[in-house]
Amino acid sequence: MTGHALIADYLKRLDGSPGVYRMLNAKGEVLYVGKARNLKARVSNYARPSGHSARIARMIHETASMMFLTTRTETEALLLEQNLIKQLKPRYNVLARDDKSFPNILIATDHPYPMIKKHRGARKEKGHYFGPFASASAVNRTLNQLERVFLLRNCSDSMFETRTRPCLQYQIKRCSGPCVGKISEEDYAALVDDAKRFLQGKSTTIQRELAEQMQQASDDMEFERAAALRDRIKALTNVQQSQGINPRSTAEADVIALHQEGGQACVQVFFIRANQSWGNHDFYPKTGSGAEAPEILQAFIAQFYTNRPPPKLILLSHPVEDEELVSEFLSERAERKVEITVPQRGEKAELVENAARNARESLGRKMSESAAQAKLLAGVAEAFGLEKPPQRIEVYDNSHIQGAHAVGGMIVAGPEGFIKSQYRKFNIKNADLTPGDDFGMMKEVLTRRFTRLLKEDPERKSEAWPDLLLIDGGAGQVSAVREIMDEMGVSDVAMVGVAKGVDRDHGKEEFHRTGQRPIALPRQSPVLYYIQRLRDEAHRWAIGTHRAKRAKAQMANPLDEVPGIGAARKRALLAHFGSAKAVSRAAPIDLMEVDGISEAMAETIHNFFNEKG
Repeated sequence: MTGHALIADYLKRLDGSPGVYRMLNAKGEVLYVGKARNLKARVSNYARPSGHSARIARMIHETASMMFLTTRTETEALLLEQNLIKQLKPRYNVLARDDKSFPNILIATDHPYPMIKKHRGARKEKGHYFGPFASASAVNRTLNQLERVFLLRNCSDSMFETRTRPCLQYQIKRCSGPCVGKISEEDYAALVDDAKRFLQGKSTTIQRELAEQMQQASDDMEFERAAALRDRIKALTNVQQSQGINPRSTAEADVIALHQEGGQACVQVFFIRANQSWGNHDFYPKTGSGAEAPEILQAFIAQFYTNRPPPKLILLSHPVEDEELVSEFLSERAERKVEITVPQRGEKAELVENAARNARESLGRKMSESAAQAKLLAGVAEAFGLEKPPQRIEVYDNSHIQGAHAVGGMIVAGPEGFIKSQYRKFNIKNADLTPGDDFGMMKEVLTRRFTRLLKEDPERKSEAWPDLLLIDGGAGQVSAVREIMDEMGVSDVAMVGVAKGVDRDHGKEEFHRTGQRPIALPRQSPVLYYIQRLRDEAHRWAIGTHRAKRAKAQMANPLDEVPGIGAARKRALLAHFGSAKAVSRAAPIDLMEVDGISEAMAETIHNFFNEKG
């Protein structure tokens, strides 16, 4: 049985418990993951032979089996549903397709003179967090403003401890110089409090207090202090003027607007914190083969806030499916009330309208770019005799200096341009390779890449399998790569070698394919420019990876390799002996004089360097 008959048969054995259901096709692929307050009632909707949208009708027709999992509450079902969607990526579900974390501003509290800095990731450090900001540039811009107004330090604790004279930040009036005693701990704490209040939206109060202090300083004939306060007031005024949208009645909210067109969707999110706009970001969710706005927004909100703290208020452009359930889900995550609303008038409606306009314009730009990209991929297929435009192109390149610090790089491109989340780097591990052996390095990279791919997805169900490989090299490289791929049983992936012409002139590239004569593309061909961009991006990625590896090796300390030596013991040893070389020459009895170094640890350190040397 399949389709309606199959679902009706499952219905006989279901009860009214909340839970999650999965619909699978004949190959066992998950088509859809859904949640329900009452599984029997929810699944009965699919058993009806008519009244479904074209999307749901197709899904029901493909359903060959179902799986069910009950939960205690519908909120638990919603959380489980989103986890399964993220893991399984079903074809008919809405997928947010974005796991990026947004940066925050952190005012640390683990030091007498707290520093202010950008923070991304888990909030493990002690301090006050303000955010999220839509981008690193938005954080950097705000930090730049805060430094000018509140003169807080941005240097690391280690740099702070070693300063003997003020740095450039103090000279250009962006730091109060606490590292060399230019400000007392109490006065610095007052600056920190002012910065916190500014980030909480109390800039008007701060400005009034600064004006009063400036007047008092002027009355007391302290003209230098009055001038410094005047400069801070001026900087604060500039900050207030540069803050784009500043809603007066909305202190904290995320504004989420959706625009759909041509089977695609764009969700625009504006972050409103402290009555200020802290930037916006656009997302392009997969719409599950034609989902409606309420379902798209519900899925997006649930997935977006799975790993992010929600604000007190969420303003939407469209009603959301199961609004009470979503609000309850977010309230449990935030451990406070989270309100969801679709404003109809006033300032909040204007905020949503602005976000909706940005969503519409962003989707228009993306659709235009996608059309151009689709045309380029069609040109690639025509130029190299592919059956259809490639959906995933992988480009490989190596980088090294006379064989040292060798790395391989892989970049990925598709219908939406460069897919940077799929870029990979490979540290060349084969110690038997002759320095500079590009063939050997390429063999190792491709062997590791496709061995893993064959292990994880032997049936090629995922989108991780490439349609085309671009290799930086000529006929020899292509022949070697084809031999490697044939050995692994992957002989049906198209590959092209990109080699510079006889004069190594950019624009006279030759393209090599297995068993065929090399070809060249017209000098003004858009496809040629596209291939050049792909090759240059792979070159940039490989060189950047190589430089990072080389820099890390140059900064490495021999003590890092000693078993049992952590950061604290390393600092103690370097402080006592002055250098790693002096540590390597020290006798065990001398090593034991360092705090934290026992007799056994001293023997370990001594034996480590003796064995190496």
